Amino acid sequence: MPPSEPTAATDALMTVAFLLKLRRELKEPFPAPPPVILFSGSGRNSSKGLRRQKRDWVIPPINVAENSRGPFPQMLVSIRSDQDQDISIRYSITGVGADQPPNEVFNIDPVLGKMFVTKPLDREHRSSYHLRAHAVDMNGNQVENPIDLYIFVIDMNDNRPEFKNQVYNGSVDEGSKPGTYVMHVSAFDADDNTTANGMVRYRILSQMPHSPIPNMFTINSETGDIVTVAPGLDREKVSQYTIIVQATDMEGNLNFGLSNTATAIITVTDINDNPPMLTSRTFSGEVPENKVDIVVANLTVIDADQPHSPNWNAIYRIISGDPSGHFTIRTDPVSNDGMVTVVKPVDYEMNRAFMLTVVVSNQAHLASGIQSSLQSTAGVTISVQDVNEAPYFPTNPKHIRFEEGIPAGTTLTTFSASDPDRLQMQQTIRYSKLNDPADWLSINRTNGQIITTAILDRESVYVKNNIYEATFLATDNGSPVASGTGTLQIYLIDINDNSPALIPKESQICERMSKNVNGVNITAADDDTDPNAGPFVFELPKIPASIRRNWTISRISGDYARLGLRYQVYLEPGVYEVPVIVLDSGNPPLSNRSIIKVKVCPCDEHGDCTTLGAVAAAGLGTGAIISILICIIILLSMVLLFVVWIKRREKERQTKQLLIDPEDDVRDNILKYDEEGGGEEDQDYDLSQLQQPDSLEHIISKPPGVRRVDERPIIPESQYPIRPVVPHPGDIGDFIHEGLRAADNDPTAPPYDSLLVFDYEGSGSTAGSVSSLNSSSTGDQDYDYLNDWGPRFKKLADMYGGGVED
Repeated sequence: MPPSEPTAATDALMTVAFLLKLRRELKEPFPAPPPVILFSGSGRNSSKGLRRQKRDWVIPPINVAENSRGPFPQMLVSIRSDQDQDISIRYSITGVGADQPPNEVFNIDPVLGKMFVTKPLDREHRSSYHLRAHAVDMNGNQVENPIDLYIFVIDMNDNRPEFKNQVYNGSVDEGSKPGTYVMHVSAFDADDNTTANGMVRYRILSQMPHSPIPNMFTINSETGDIVTVAPGLDREKVSQYTIIVQATDMEGNLNFGLSNTATAIITVTDINDNPPMLTSRTFSGEVPENKVDIVVANLTVIDADQPHSPNWNAIYRIISGDPSGHFTIRTDPVSNDGMVTVVKPVDYEMNRAFMLTVVVSNQAHLASGIQSSLQSTAGVTISVQDVNEAPYFPTNPKHIRFEEGIPAGTTLTTFSASDPDRLQMQQTIRYSKLNDPADWLSINRTNGQIITTAILDRESVYVKNNIYEATFLATDNGSPVASGTGTLQIYLIDINDNSPALIPKESQICERMSKNVNGVNITAADDDTDPNAGPFVFELPKIPASIRRNWTISRISGDYARLGLRYQVYLEPGVYEVPVIVLDSGNPPLSNRSIIKVKVCPCDEHGDCTTLGAVAAAGLGTGAIISILICIIILLSMVLLFVVWIKRREKERQTKQLLIDPEDDVRDNILKYDEEGGGEEDQDYDLSQLQQPDSLEHIISKPPGVRRVDERPIIPESQYPIRPVVPHPGDIGDFIHEGLRAADNDPTAPPYDSLLVFDYEGSGSTAGSVSSLNSSSTGDQDYDYLNDWGPRFKKLADMYGGGVED
């Protein structure tokens, strides 16, 4: 039999699917037993000697229902070869679900060729399997060509529809017409959507609130689009709807289908369908004159639209009653009220009241078909309050022109002010001077007449750009008192009242003028302005005659001239005072005789003064220079001698004996004795070297000049000093000098500049305490030995030894 076309397998698959569906619908078991599939093999020789040709079979797909309850393993099909009667055949299957993951979903009896499914199948996990069946002999040799087995999992309605979102949000404008699209909801069913198991249908279960009707919306059962079904959406009544939507499979069959629900929240959006309405047809307020940026009236409005949205925000306009633009209306962003504000000062004398017509509208245009309310227009009456206004100067600043130099007492002008309060009682204005920098002016208190009190000078530092400025005050007698200021600017016309002054005052020139050497360029300065300043005329006076004989002036320009020596005239180096007469161009002109100091000096080839020439020109002759040099030499010699004397003095000090130089004696200075240190116990010094030895035998044994009296005695110390056998020096000074001489001649003594510490007395000092010499002694001590210590201890010996005071 020839191979079948691919459409045959498709037709067979569709036939099986139809039968399965029909079985589910009729709830009848599948009538057909498991089919038997034969391998196409080589035929045996017929009795007539003909040979059978091998042919391939197209195996119809095997359909297995998902979620089968078994029992398992459940036989699906039998596979056998037509050679199984001649030889032993072994059967096997390969592919996904057999020997590939997921393994062992299907197996086959290798001897009988029966194929089984071992567990329930899930179409949503895998909808089909492709296996291959094999037939081999006992030696593993292929007996038949492998055949393809297609196993399809038949869908069952085991999945509910699932919404993508549990809550859906949508919106629709209020006043929308029926059929207006609102939002879309969708659900997904995992079952086969080509069958009724996966076909989902939608419906609305409930709507909250029910106003104005309980079915304001409908849903397309197949697409899930929600649209309006009735008019009457009004945000001001219902701003939000909550709808419960149900999705059911089995094409919406509530008896057999599975269902699920979701919530759709529909917000009714605002449109400008409510015009703003003023709460009153008339409003009133009052404003003080000359005040700005103050609120004089408050307009209130109501609007049912969404607050703080363009449909609610109010815009106020003045359509009449304010031609000059004195007022504007600003909207309060919180309350939406209109605040009538003054932006331009009002004058009570010009307008005592204003009658404004105000209209209010929204920021957004009204919706189509909505008419503006009559309550959107109102009248506003603004009363103007009269206040005492300050006097003002009609011309401010006021400009006048006068020549400088006018005498004191001259009347310049009348600077009067006006009072804007013309409708009140006539008020009196008084004038006073507020600022007069040079104190040149005075003002009449009652009529404002300006009179000079000093000569006006254009060249004064108080005049800027020929203008002198003064400020005056005008004050009324109202309640409260008000005042205004006015500025008077006086333009001072220049007159020729300043003589020119020569510039420069000093210069230098070469003693021998040549044709190639220029003189001194001079000019003049004049505080006046044109035409009373330059051009200037420069002249040399006729007296003394030597001026014109030695000097000459030549004109360079209208403001400059050159002063120089006459040709072949020689002057000694020095400073010469040359008088020059300068005249300005005033009418009549003013002149000034000025002195220029010209330093005449020798010059080099470039026309510059030499150093020696500059000194000579300063007025110092050769003798004076020599005298200065001699003085300098004498001063240096004195400094040198002083240094040598200091060095010699220092050297002499270093060669002196150890005793203090009389000039360095500090006994008359203030010495500090209140730092006692740590006491005798805290020091580790042997101060016995400073004590008078009790025995002088070891000293007497030394040769003369080597004997020392500061050596510590070897004998045990007694409680009180013992009178030495040898006569003691009569004076403590002699004692010190003798000890010093012995120390200098003793080769074993330390250097005289070694560190010596004298403030340690020791714990058992043989000096004893001064307190032992008090007057309460019992008399068992003999102090007569103090008489032998010299005249400085005689007084102490008389006090304690019983001697007679001198």
